[in-house]
Amino acid sequence: MSTLLARHVFGPLAALYVQREGSSRCELHLVPLSMEESVREPRATIQGRPDIDGLPSKFHPLRADSANSLIQLKLREDDLGGGFSNGVTLMESKTMDGLEYAGQEVSEENEVTTVATRLNGSAGRFHCIHRLTHRAGEAGVRCSAEFVNDSDTPLSLELLSSFALNGLTPFHEGNATPHLHLHRFRSWWSLEGRVDSTSLEAMHLERSWAGFATFSERFGQVGSLPVRRWFPTAALEDRTQGVVWAAQLGWAGSWQMELFRRGDRVTLCGGLADRETGHWIKTVPAGGSFTTPEAYLTVVAGTLDDACHALLDGQRAAVAELPESERNLPPAFNEWCTSWGNPNHENILAIARRLEGSGVRYVVIDDGWAVRPAEARMQSNGDWIVDETKFPGGLKPTCDALRELGFIPGIWFEFEVINPACSVWNEEAHLLQRDGRTLQVGSRRFWDFNDPWVDEYLTQKMIDLLRDNGIGYLKVDYNDSIGLGCDHPDSLGEGLRLHIEGVQRFFKKLRAELPELVIENCSSGGHRLEPSMQALASMGSFSDAHESVIIPLIARNLQRLILPRQSLIWAVLHAADDEARLRYSLAATFLGRVCLSGEIHDLSDPQMDIVREALALYAQATSVIELGVSTFCGTPENSYYDPVGWQAVVRRHGDQALVVAH
Repeated sequence: MSTLLARHVFGPLAALYVQREGSSRCELHLVPLSMEESVREPRATIQGRPDIDGLPSKFHPLRADSANSLIQLKLREDDLGGGFSNGVTLMESKTMDGLEYAGQEVSEENEVTTVATRLNGSAGRFHCIHRLTHRAGEAGVRCSAEFVNDSDTPLSLELLSSFALNGLTPFHEGNATPHLHLHRFRSWWSLEGRVDSTSLEAMHLERSWAGFATFSERFGQVGSLPVRRWFPTAALEDRTQGVVWAAQLGWAGSWQMELFRRGDRVTLCGGLADRETGHWIKTVPAGGSFTTPEAYLTVVAGTLDDACHALLDGQRAAVAELPESERNLPPAFNEWCTSWGNPNHENILAIARRLEGSGVRYVVIDDGWAVRPAEARMQSNGDWIVDETKFPGGLKPTCDALRELGFIPGIWFEFEVINPACSVWNEEAHLLQRDGRTLQVGSRRFWDFNDPWVDEYLTQKMIDLLRDNGIGYLKVDYNDSIGLGCDHPDSLGEGLRLHIEGVQRFFKKLRAELPELVIENCSSGGHRLEPSMQALASMGSFSDAHESVIIPLIARNLQRLILPRQSLIWAVLHAADDEARLRYSLAATFLGRVCLSGEIHDLSDPQMDIVREALALYAQATSVIELGVSTFCGTPENSYYDPVGWQAVVRRHGDQALVVAH
């Protein structure tokens, strides 16, 4: 039997804190409030099968399941778990033995409710605080875990989960496998957001005949491109009951999620990449503590799309603090696909004059505005000296002229890295190191964002440049990954974690010093489209699929993962485009934010009429784009590279609907 330790209602869901018979731990079960009466008590033992009943008496009774926990952790000082798990998972290690529920505290402030659950470790060495937070009106909860070292010696974490959803699925008393599908979202460069849906049988995650072995599907990414291979979002669907549990991590470094099974039911767990996945060890001093990044969790009686929409509630609070210029989702023009790295004063103003009266608000100067060494074909990051052969007198005359024409000037930076031939290339004391050597990936080295010298250097080179030239829009690019990590006494993974924290501090400094600055979160397009980075920006570049026919597919799929009001979508326009192609490109931007580019100054007057017509319609649709709920229909997804078929996205808000069909 199970004991209900606590129950809390958060909007449309109930959080049940459950203790299994014979266990001192605590599990977290999330259920839709409307289906709480359908929760079933799990079977205690397995019987009635010849492979079980024929076992010798010493094996009976054979338990059907095992107690899990709302926190998973592993200390380096402790032994690993059994069940053939070594090298597969760090969950259910010996650190978990003796983990004991020790009570809850509930607090409320400014319509935010926090449930803090304490778990004590064995022998009084440590305790953990699991925090579940709900904001009034949201369809999900935030979750994090804190580890506190109560001993008189340092303890080293190898795993500490941000969340663990236990007892999946609670609507079946026996083996849950036949009902469950795992949904993930794949991502490569210019191929972001493809849904990957697989049954647990197809993943080979069925329970074993006696339930002895430990099974795990562990996935994620290693490095500083958090949306590479997978988005940090996953969902588990009970297709028999029509219920979906979903989780989304907010972290810009190495992360992992894990579907874990030992017996009838499964646990979905996630957080920082652990020692085995991300070379992460964190030493916590005596009396010290460590808190994980935050995850957002939900459960819905509905579909995967319903669950994804509920997850997006967790991203809305951050956009409430955006600059005033972002209020009505104004369109942007970025000249990257116009000059392809060769902007100058004359072509920027030619573009701006052509866009007068169109509704475009931001005109963004992309890469190529700074001096490059002769051998550099593209980016030359590090010195950030304005190329006055392209911009006589510097950037200010161009920016002033853009302001006079009614535009907010924008500029491109990739400020976290440097390239060869810049004057600071050999400033190795201020660059990240690995194994005692300067870390270099391709043609990039990485500033150490925990070094005050770097903060001061970039303040002078970038923040002062933005302020002095009246630049109101910053496109932040980031085009490679640190990978496993950088030197740190604890581990490479801890070095990476601290570096990511330093990068995010600098983003916060940008916003504090330039409150009206609009920041675009770009990383070769979409490699940083996760909640913690999106919370620091006005919008994110949806992809580097600049003018591919697949733009509507990527933009549609990203509506499940980021807020459309923050999804900046390319529409690259050419004088050679016929009317159908122009409308195809422009229509895709209605799935998010408009980012025009291309040969705008060469378009004919009839072509410009189509652009103005589209932007006028877009201005009418902004409330639906920002606040609506989407449904998707069309041909089943096939090739991203050469798709066949059709799609439509219907987005509704109040008594309005926006239909975008391709």
